[in-house]
Amino acid sequence: MTPLRPTRRAPRLPAPRGAAAGTFVTLLLVAALIGLGAWLVLRKAPPSSGGAGTPWGGAPAGQAAPTGAGSAAPAGPGAVAAPEGKVPVPVEPVTGAPQLAAAAPYVPKDGVVEVDISEYAGYGGLIVANGGLDPSPDSFFARNYGFKVKLSVSEDESWSAVNNGRFAASSTTTDVLAVLGRQFDVVVPAQIGWSRGADMVVVDAGLPTVNALAGKVLAASQFNESEFFIRYLAREAGLPVKVLRDLDGRPASNELGLVFYEDAFKACDAYQFELAAGRGRLNGCVGWSPRTDEVIEAAHGKAKALVTNRNLLVVADVLVVNQGFARANPKLVKGLVHGLLEGNRRLREDPRANLPVVARAFKWKEADAAAELAKVHLANLPESRAFFGGTLDAAGSFGGIFQSAVLAYGDLIKNPADPERTLDLSHLEALAKAGLFADQTIAIAPIKTAAGGTLEGDPLLSRDIRFFFEPNSAKLDDKQKENLGYLDAVKQFLQVSPGSVVVLRGHVDNARVPDFRKQGGEELVRSMALKAMELSRQRAVSVREALVKRHPALDAKRLETVGRGWEEPAGPDSSQNRRVEVQWFTLE
Repeated sequence: MTPLRPTRRAPRLPAPRGAAAGTFVTLLLVAALIGLGAWLVLRKAPPSSGGAGTPWGGAPAGQAAPTGAGSAAPAGPGAVAAPEGKVPVPVEPVTGAPQLAAAAPYVPKDGVVEVDISEYAGYGGLIVANGGLDPSPDSFFARNYGFKVKLSVSEDESWSAVNNGRFAASSTTTDVLAVLGRQFDVVVPAQIGWSRGADMVVVDAGLPTVNALAGKVLAASQFNESEFFIRYLAREAGLPVKVLRDLDGRPASNELGLVFYEDAFKACDAYQFELAAGRGRLNGCVGWSPRTDEVIEAAHGKAKALVTNRNLLVVADVLVVNQGFARANPKLVKGLVHGLLEGNRRLREDPRANLPVVARAFKWKEADAAAELAKVHLANLPESRAFFGGTLDAAGSFGGIFQSAVLAYGDLIKNPADPERTLDLSHLEALAKAGLFADQTIAIAPIKTAAGGTLEGDPLLSRDIRFFFEPNSAKLDDKQKENLGYLDAVKQFLQVSPGSVVVLRGHVDNARVPDFRKQGGEELVRSMALKAMELSRQRAVSVREALVKRHPALDAKRLETVGRGWEEPAGPDSSQNRRVEVQWFTLE
């Protein structure tokens, strides 16, 4: 059975610092030892910059190297510091869906229902409703539904544990359901929330967009939300993903290469080691905070955050319940759903009063708990219903994310399951029918920062779409059904990213430019170029009008149009140049 990896990792909080005098003395001793070692090595070394094993003088690919092995990091201010420990070794990529333990029903013992969670603020609602991790007669579950809950915090894979009845319930992200497929014998009765800022793509400072990752290699970890995040972005940018076994492999010039490590933190460690050694075999990493933030800080300007999911809501956590248990105990499942929503409500409405119980459960400081909670949007009842119903206009929906995962993972998912096979929304509907949480509304707003969101900078990604127009016209061809799918694809950009803006850049082909030059010289070419510019602008406007007509809830102010004529050909093929380029600007 393929070993699985956790879907979340605990925050790595700063290590305590020693006294100033002790630190100073330690630094002096370390500096002296390094200087002595360097003198001895340089005195005996041959006049060659390389070493045995690899062209970079480091350990051979696939072998661990001690800290600092390989090319030396640049000296002086601004040098990238290598992380502690040994250089992580890439793991063998799994070529199919991971295999779970056989399904078996969970049976409660002594009126206690066991739920597995990881150290992630998004699960704070369950902790608040339970009054902590341990079973309590004073919990929301005990007082309202007559059963106690034991919350276990683990960073181990929990999918098999829920599947074979070791736990009644756990959580996962929606994309994972698409990967695990029919073998995952669970019920999904409610959404927990969206990650907003925890997941991040860190890249070399000179890479401006997702499209610029073509031919580059990122360190990642397999089968978790960070892998889905980068696969989702790559697919939207039209970049095929090439899985590499080690750092010696390279993708094609139009592909994004991924090298997998044991977990997302080790993936970020591997990238930081490469930066420190100046090798360039990795161009970034995909992970989550705080490790991603630490890499950027240590890089001293050599790496940056390309994108986070702060305003890109495609990582959504859901409650998963052992199916045998759910069928036998519908009242208990309803209690779990009600308690989750009540705990989410308390944390959303009065975080100051409820943060302490979350901080104690995870052994965090309250300030750290508040910072982690800021990277989560806890779902309320109307948001959870809209998430499953596909009626949200400011975040990814269950069905949309599930299908995006199927497309993003490609051949890894051989026979995709129906996204609705696990859903049981009866408890959400019962709570709504009873008038509970009646004052709640959908409230998902963009998180604005001082740094991002301007159209003068680079878009997150660009995508060429070849809409069909009537000949020599700006009118969309109504007979071409592909146009409807293209319109929905543009709408999806705006839906999953609140506050984002799409720029529609019209282009026409330049096939007749040589004819114009023969007929009337450069004067005719200039005249026709102006007409081409206007036609391309009108085509972009037609796309915007069709989008608003098909999706009336769209804010037309989030759609801008530009005509570029034949000034920016995509290639020598004329058909490639008759296109509308979609540029997606997200808030960061």
